[in-house]
Amino acid sequence: MSEPRRARATEAFFGRRKGKPLRDRQAAHLEHLLPVLKLDLAEPAPRDLASLFPGPVDRIRLEIGFGGGEHLVHRAAENPSTGFIGVEPFINSMAKLLGQIEAREIQNIRLYDDDATQVLDWLPAASIDQIDLLYPDPWPKRKHWKRRFVSKANLDRFARILKPGGLLCFASDIDSYVNWTLIHCRDHAAFEWTAERPADWLTPFAGWPSTRYEAKARREGRSSAYLTFRRA
Repeated sequence: MSEPRRARATEAFFGRRKGKPLRDRQAAHLEHLLPVLKLDLAEPAPRDLASLFPGPVDRIRLEIGFGGGEHLVHRAAENPSTGFIGVEPFINSMAKLLGQIEAREIQNIRLYDDDATQVLDWLPAASIDQIDLLYPDPWPKRKHWKRRFVSKANLDRFARILKPGGLLCFASDIDSYVNWTLIHCRDHAAFEWTAERPADWLTPFAGWPSTRYEAKARREGRSSAYLTFRRA
């Protein structure tokens, strides 16, 4: 029998956990479907993460903070040979995604509904092909910047689990967070920015479906930046 995982402090990178009351069907999804798809961090991670999925997959992709799940579902549907791990602590967002997974009969998504750093520390080294961090909470007040997910500690975590040549994709409409991310990745030896021309960081990722957060930003007059970093 495996040793139980050591308890550790949880970094508070997210805010509230629940919003409006759930509908009956959403509550049922959380009760019955989430346990089927949820990663079991009490057990050691499999050496081959492909074994987490019922069908064959040749790539593994991690999305941290998937919000309403639009991007995650879109990517999973268009890439059935990729296994996706989605992490989202906000209960209403998780319930929304579970409904989409059931309705579209998507098989290549696994989930976790708490702090993403727990998943990052659980995953095997060099096991992930791509990490998506899209419109993370910017924590705009300077006193809260320590809660931004992009940090030296988390970039170390990313570097450990990404395969050589693996990608970190970051999107935000908050200029200060974009600059923050560029500086942190510039100062980290494991990551190199892939942009080759000025327009690259304003060009959405290939096949980008947009998100409700992006639509809100544009309505409010903010443009978005799309940054891709390669694991050295």
